Amino acid sequence: MPTEKNIMNRTENIDFCIRYLLKQNGIYADIPDTLTGKQQLLRALINVWEPQPLSDEFLMAQNAELQAQLSDKGVVSDHFQLSTFNFQLALWQGDITRLKVDAIVNAANSQGLGCWQPLHICIDNCIHSSAGLQLRQECHDILRGGIIDTGKAIITKGYNLPSKYVIHTVGPIVPDHNPTYEQRQQLAQCYSSCIDLAVANHCQSIAFCCISTGVFGYPNREAAEIAIKTTNYKLSTINYQLKVVFNVFKDIDYDIYRTLIGTN
Repeated sequence: MPTEKNIMNRTENIDFCIRYLLKQNGIYADIPDTLTGKQQLLRALINVWEPQPLSDEFLMAQNAELQAQLSDKGVVSDHFQLSTFNFQLALWQGDITRLKVDAIVNAANSQGLGCWQPLHICIDNCIHSSAGLQLRQECHDILRGGIIDTGKAIITKGYNLPSKYVIHTVGPIVPDHNPTYEQRQQLAQCYSSCIDLAVANHCQSIAFCCISTGVFGYPNREAAEIAIKTTNYKLSTINYQLKVVFNVFKDIDYDIYRTLIGTN
């Protein structure tokens, strides 16, 4: 159990982070009294932060808080609590920011800088909020005002995530839930692009989220079929041992993947 001194140090630390970002953004807000309230305000400030220089003192304080949050959530190893179907494919349901794999895949938007809506529950927001502001800064430095084309991907460090890397890919948006042939090809290219980057960066494991489902509108089952088919094909064409974890959050996706992949 944390001591009273440790709690006070954490409180002072997160308050410093909040004051720093409030001052940098030229805005004012009351700092909540509770740790949960402070964490929500810090996350909201991370979500709206415009890339700019950050002090070493801030980064140390931010990293300390985000590492404490990760400890609170708990890290899940790629060898623990996974439904493994063969030596290369596995399925896990839960928060992808807890997975200790070499790379996790982020379903990014084309801007590639994370979700700007404060406290939004999308995976893009969750990953950037858990990694820290260094992640948005690195994406900004890579893209330099450009975009990530649909089906393409970029790779960054994981910073305060348990994963070594984050691979950001942009899936097709299907508002009518009726994907075209081109959109099917684009979704398949997302998985192919991510695997290529994982191999190029000597990753031994990669965790895919459900790219383009949810608010992007791609039908869940068809998206899973493309994910599995493309992954199996890529793994069969490369002379490389890469463990692939299909990470799902919703029960519907867990049931779909279990049905499509099968059990031992």
